[in-house]
Amino acid sequence: MKDKNLTATLLLSCPDRRGIVSKIAQFIFERDGNIVDLDEHVDEDDHIFFLRVTWDLKTFTVPPERLEEVFQPIANEYQAKWFIRLNQNKRKIAIFVSKYAHCLQEILWRHELGEFDTEIALIISNHPDLGFLAERYHIPFHIFPITKENRALQEQKELELIQRERIDTIILARYMQVLSSTMVEKYVHRILNIHHSFLPAFAGANPYKQAYDRGVKIVGATCHYVTEVLDEGPIIEQDIIRISHKDSLDDLIRKGRDLERLVLARGIRLHLQDRILVDGRKTVVFD
Repeated sequence: MKDKNLTATLLLSCPDRRGIVSKIAQFIFERDGNIVDLDEHVDEDDHIFFLRVTWDLKTFTVPPERLEEVFQPIANEYQAKWFIRLNQNKRKIAIFVSKYAHCLQEILWRHELGEFDTEIALIISNHPDLGFLAERYHIPFHIFPITKENRALQEQKELELIQRERIDTIILARYMQVLSSTMVEKYVHRILNIHHSFLPAFAGANPYKQAYDRGVKIVGATCHYVTEVLDEGPIIEQDIIRISHKDSLDDLIRKGRDLERLVLARGIRLHLQDRILVDGRKTVVFD
């Protein structure tokens, strides 16, 4: 007996050709599927076609375990990059944190409300400070203190842990360490980070103080996938808020903190709902 709420979501990109949407819709129709959401986009400059489609599997004649096999000939025909995910296959995520609590609290609160259809399997930190939050939400909390001397060894232990727990996605919720290329390569487009808009203009210590002293008029935040080039991965979500001469340094920090937690939460939702296709250094986001 199939789960009455079982759906499949296809994300696909390929060289643009006529008839792709019709072909995929026909694939679903002929097997008694019912499309519940469809969105598509064509990059006119590079002639690349992007598609996201979700369909109900309640009456679908192809069993879920054979879905990719049956779709493969169409993908081959259109030279497509693609994947299909069933909504029953929840992603397991690990959250990396340091000492700042606001992003972690936002994620845990929204997860408790049921906004994120995922399993938060564990929290990893290089400090003990946020262990109380993990305890409050009954999530395993692992501390890996990091110094210049032990950085490589500790990250190897972290990697072994998340692989053992079969983690799919890593969220850097203001984790104040740079991941190695080894970690990034194993989780390509599966590590999300959040940072404020002051980079690279106000890099280093106390960027909010630097920005305040310069009289900035906006504060922004960016959620992006992590690549080997620090803070330059494909952008998922961004937002800004106005700053005026009446705002103190504390106001500026508060506004920036609010933006960071909200923008990261939006980015996580988009990722978990399979609404993002990476196109080189850019993303196509079907929201």
